[in-house]
Amino acid sequence: MMNVEEQKRAAAACAVEFVQPGMLVGLGTGTTSHHFVELLGERIRGGLKIVAVATSEATKAQAKRLGIPLTTLEEAPNLDLTVDGADEIATDLTAIKGGGGALLREKIVASASAVMVVIADESKWVDTLGRYPLPIEVVPFGLAPTRRAIEHAAAEIGCPGPAVLRRASEGHAFVTDGGHLILDLALGRIPEPRALASRLAEIPGVVEHGLFIGLVRMAVIAGPHGVRIEEA
Repeated sequence: MMNVEEQKRAAAACAVEFVQPGMLVGLGTGTTSHHFVELLGERIRGGLKIVAVATSEATKAQAKRLGIPLTTLEEAPNLDLTVDGADEIATDLTAIKGGGGALLREKIVASASAVMVVIADESKWVDTLGRYPLPIEVVPFGLAPTRRAIEHAAAEIGCPGPAVLRRASEGHAFVTDGGHLILDLALGRIPEPRALASRLAEIPGVVEHGLFIGLVRMAVIAGPHGVRIEEA
């Protein structure tokens, strides 16, 4: 049986086979995406010709180290494929992302892609989103009223919970690549993800939220005994 790390790599290995010569590929951020980028680098060293867009500075650094050719969305605004991880993915392929702090760039890249594939271990596959705290990227100015508005919006649609400022390992506030902060909204359960997404998008100070709705076309899920593919 595969352990969790082996499951992540198995999902990544399956997804890397979707990458075809000449593609423009979005590279996700996080532990499972790290495996994908590493395996993609192996294919490129074997002769595969593609160009990629990274969703974070960390992924960009990894891709450069592995010799993966990079471009930007300014130069290549329409991508063929994005492969990224998820913190949770539901049976309808709605997902929570942003545990790695790159949700804004991840969503921009996913939205610019013809196909988004999520790769994950079995523990991320859920019936209902919400067990994993929902990351919300916010501007530093006016943090207190923004936090109150976020908590009020969640409570109004029936899933109350605290919005907690994310901190880095050193104890100071975590800062995204875009210079923003992240509030992790601990709800336990999100019965209406679309309604919550709509409410959050209306709040001044919210840059982006980690609900990915209507973006994921395929999920590659690896369990202890193998890999399966779920499609929208």
